[in-house]
Amino acid sequence: MSPAKRQESSRPRHARPNDKERGSNTIEMSIVFPAVLVLMFLGVQGALYFHARTVAMTAATEGAKAAAVEHGTAGDGEAAALGFVDLAGGDDVMTDAGATAALSPTSATVVVTGRSLSLVPGWQPLVQQQATAPREALS
Repeated sequence: MSPAKRQESSRPRHARPNDKERGSNTIEMSIVFPAVLVLMFLGVQGALYFHARTVAMTAATEGAKAAAVEHGTAGDGEAAALGFVDLAGGDDVMTDAGATAALSPTSATVVVTGRSLSLVPGWQPLVQQQATAPREALS
């Protein structure tokens, strides 16, 4: 008996019917992956900004409370605000932090400004928050 002869095909034996799409995952990932990275960096940048904003708001509130006491001064409010920024992380949270306080007969206002940390070189978003508290007075 002679061995049966195989029918020859123009297609290699290991080829699959849908071989036209070979490498399509690589091309798709080269398009999708940078977009995913950009979205991740935007999320982290947003978190850094809002954390700095929250620290600035809390620092302004602490400063306004310190300046609003009966014998409080604008300097007390500024010192309390900057002290809170230092306790919250200082330059690791917000760079160029500064505080200004203004007193009126009925209220104390503290404004905290600084720059949020940034993942983009050369760009540091400005953060500015203000808090006002009624002044204490003996009546």
